[in-house]
Amino acid sequence: MTNIPELFGSLVFNQSVMKQMLPAKIFKSLKLTMETGAPLNLEDANQIATAMKDWAISKGATHYSHWFQPLSGITAEKHDSFITPAEEGKVIMSFSGKELIKGEPDASSFPSGGKRSTFEARGYTVWDPTSYPFVKDHTLCIPTAFCSYTGEALDKKTPLLRSMEALNEQSLRILKLFGNQAKHVTTTMGPEQEYFLVDEKLYKQRKDLKMCGRTLFGSKPVKGQEMDDQYFAAIKPRVIKYMEELNNELWKLGIYAKTEHNEAAPAQHEMAPIFTTSNLAADQNQLTMEIMKKVARNHGLICLLHEKPFEGVNGSGKHNNWSVATDSGENLFSPGKTPRDNAQFLLFLTAVIKAVDDNQDLLRYSVASAGNDHRLGANEAPPAIMSIYVGDELEGILQAIKNGTNYDAAKKGKMTIGADVLPPIPKDSTDRNRTSPFAFTGNRFEFRSVGSALSISGPNTILNAILADTLKKFADELEKSTDFNNDLEQLIKREITEHWRILFNGNGYGQEWIEEAEKRGLKNYRTTPKAIEHYMDQKNIELFEGLGIYTRDEMKSHSDIKLEKYCQVLNIEVNTMLEMVHKDIIPAAFKYMNVLADTEFKMQRVFSLCEAGVSLLKELNFLINELSNTADFLNKKHEEANQIPTLMEKAHAYAKSVLPAMQDVRAIADKIEPLLGEEYKPFPSYEDLLYSVQ
Repeated sequence: MTNIPELFGSLVFNQSVMKQMLPAKIFKSLKLTMETGAPLNLEDANQIATAMKDWAISKGATHYSHWFQPLSGITAEKHDSFITPAEEGKVIMSFSGKELIKGEPDASSFPSGGKRSTFEARGYTVWDPTSYPFVKDHTLCIPTAFCSYTGEALDKKTPLLRSMEALNEQSLRILKLFGNQAKHVTTTMGPEQEYFLVDEKLYKQRKDLKMCGRTLFGSKPVKGQEMDDQYFAAIKPRVIKYMEELNNELWKLGIYAKTEHNEAAPAQHEMAPIFTTSNLAADQNQLTMEIMKKVARNHGLICLLHEKPFEGVNGSGKHNNWSVATDSGENLFSPGKTPRDNAQFLLFLTAVIKAVDDNQDLLRYSVASAGNDHRLGANEAPPAIMSIYVGDELEGILQAIKNGTNYDAAKKGKMTIGADVLPPIPKDSTDRNRTSPFAFTGNRFEFRSVGSALSISGPNTILNAILADTLKKFADELEKSTDFNNDLEQLIKREITEHWRILFNGNGYGQEWIEEAEKRGLKNYRTTPKAIEHYMDQKNIELFEGLGIYTRDEMKSHSDIKLEKYCQVLNIEVNTMLEMVHKDIIPAAFKYMNVLADTEFKMQRVFSLCEAGVSLLKELNFLINELSNTADFLNKKHEEANQIPTLMEKAHAYAKSVLPAMQDVRAIADKIEPLLGEEYKPFPSYEDLLYSVQ
């Protein structure tokens, strides 16, 4: 039986280990750096590095690596051994404070949106002391930020850390107005990670899964998820063994893996951790995705993290549970039990409402990807339209504030912000709305639009930034107030009224909401290019530059990288699709038709005609010709898109012309598949993939 408390964090250089291995003075200095960002002198850094090296070696490490999150969306690491030459051809194991604090990887080979070229290769990794080092695969991994020689952020962590600091600064300004003595405010996050498990042997027979992470073909199985018998069902033995090993590996790395269950679709599952600070949660989620894939191989499985690996069944998201808390542990999204607490809560709630409404484009941009475009709005995930769900009780309170009327449930008369007539708001004052992209769930907001493969650093940077910007505007106004309670009430009433359109408690999956959202003037950017198109709007540049989160150049390079990746993903998918058509599907159909024709010829010696065989041959012949023609048309549209020189126009061409052509090819191929004899199918079917893991 595993001793979990002993196992947990055993491969992490956390505060418990630091306290044990460092002199008290050095530990105090490091803790101050972790909590406030105070500079760390080189002498202290040398002692920390030595202790870190000794601890890592005791855990089997021989190398160290600056572990960072480049704009590719995955993690990067370059391993250097601890060995240093000594006398008589010997070596010693050493690690200096300088090596701990800064590294120098080649910056030209990572995505930079044109900011780095081959002859301008210098980049820097800088230790992030707020995220604990850990040992992985015999290597001490040191979480770092990554920037160019000229100082631009080339990673996802740097903007996240900047956004956390901006939100801290503006939140403290607001809290001070309420007499709140908080010294530091941070964001916390808990990402629920959905994924699919398929048999590795079957996976290797599917070129689309290997190259694209999703199936480009596949007719609907006779049973999908319509029986609702997968969600929370008893977990299959093979999957249980996988989850057990996954938990152990995550716990060793200090990742609070808490919940595991079957999700709605066949072969789909979910893992949810306990909340932690946003930058640590982002690091841990990147590790989680890596370990999920690695552990799956140990069980003859493949972990699929694509947002929509199978058509016709639910895709996978990463529900981003986001909240804001003070250093004393006060959750600023918790309604509280007293009128004073409620006034503070209502101001933060109002700030979120305004932030989401003013920045629908940024939130949509933050979750935009080729894979997620297949998932959003597909009657299984929130639509591309941004809205906020607050539940009936909170909406009633906000309605009363907006209208200056009684809140009937309170039975206390007219509502005044900060006065005793304001009723206590229960912690769980809402139901849950799984169709909302941004739902209040009692003491946090659940951003449900995030795709399963996406780094959560980007969405959380945006969330922190838009809230910080809104709080800054509120603080600028309220700090000038001579009648705080009255001005606070008027501000909340004004902003709720102005941004009422963003509140929606109904069914986000329905066509009625799409029509209603359009009437309200809400944005509906269905494709990634459309979402990216608005990222460089002047209001967004002013927001990010004003808070010191991104420069204009960084914004441009990051959006270009997102556009380029969108085009690259679709380019790979088109090439894979055409190969599968010409090398797999059509040859398999011809092989089966040859057998049918031979059988038909022989049958004619006994019967004058076999109508069923002739009919099937004619149908297959027609479909193969159609498939060949649509594949040629797809190839033409693909070539036309690739001729377009500008990224934005190319991405729009892929969205408008190439994707529909891909759908046409798939539609015909998926009609051919069920007509083929089982032994003539070119690759494993959906039935094979979704129901093979027991």
